[in-house]
Amino acid sequence: MRNAVIIYNPTAGRYSVKPFIKSVVRELESAGWRVDAAETQSGAHTIELAKQAAAEKMDAAFAIGGDGTIGNVVNGLMGTETALGVLPAGTANVWSIELGLRPFAWTRPWVLRRNASILADAPCHAVDVGTCNRYSFMMWAGIGLDALTIHSIEPRIRLEKFFAMPEYTAKTIWQAAQWNGVQLRLWADGEEVEGRYIVAVSTNIRHYLGGLSTLSPDAYLDDGLLDIWLFSGNNLGDALRHAYNMWRGYHITSSDVRRITFNHLRVEGDSPFWIQTDGEPRGSAQKAEIRIHSRALKMLMPPRGMELLKYAK
Repeated sequence: MRNAVIIYNPTAGRYSVKPFIKSVVRELESAGWRVDAAETQSGAHTIELAKQAAAEKMDAAFAIGGDGTIGNVVNGLMGTETALGVLPAGTANVWSIELGLRPFAWTRPWVLRRNASILADAPCHAVDVGTCNRYSFMMWAGIGLDALTIHSIEPRIRLEKFFAMPEYTAKTIWQAAQWNGVQLRLWADGEEVEGRYIVAVSTNIRHYLGGLSTLSPDAYLDDGLLDIWLFSGNNLGDALRHAYNMWRGYHITSSDVRRITFNHLRVEGDSPFWIQTDGEPRGSAQKAEIRIHSRALKMLMPPRGMELLKYAK
């Protein structure tokens, strides 16, 4: 019998998943899993719970929460034999878009049980994990305006999550109106770049901007590569233009956007810059080391997620 732990964040999303955890446990047990459940108390506690699951040789840790919760579980599982199972139940739920899993909502609480049923017998594949300084990430590591905005709004109370997109948009515009970009020097696998940027975001997946933008349409989770997108600029107008272009997909051919594919990236700023990974605030630094760790995480992959694998057998 396979062993698993459900790591769930009761504060994630617009409605608490806590009343529905037992139904997920029953679904997995009916599929032949022995299951425990653990409630998170903070981001650091989430990482510790995932590390504990790996230390106890669990076959899988099912993360129920938002993209940040999932990212914290990744921090605890990277480099271990315990597989990640993603059950989206957050606010933005970019992972749900990537993997083709409907996210939990109060109007469809049954999707948690349905997604658990899908993952219960899903194949396990090794996927890449990025690191930015001491934090692991599965989606992005962002420097600049996106990280500044995330630091200004997180953590949020549940009521604010009902207006997540309008709040994020308003806060981003407010920050951009006072923002003149960040001067960065970057070394990507030996290639040196310097400039002033609104945002510099390294991505391991395809979507960005809360899932509204397909940032890297040809990204794969198992190709051993990351993309960094550099959006040049120093004012509100530049920020709004880049946001529109990302939404429409025009950023790919924009003359003031640069994409570099890399394994290892070093970033230095003239002054400290804010950092976010997977939508979680990670403080500020004047230097950052970003690298990809090829196939460093085992992941239960639903059918749509197979499209993200380049080398799946």
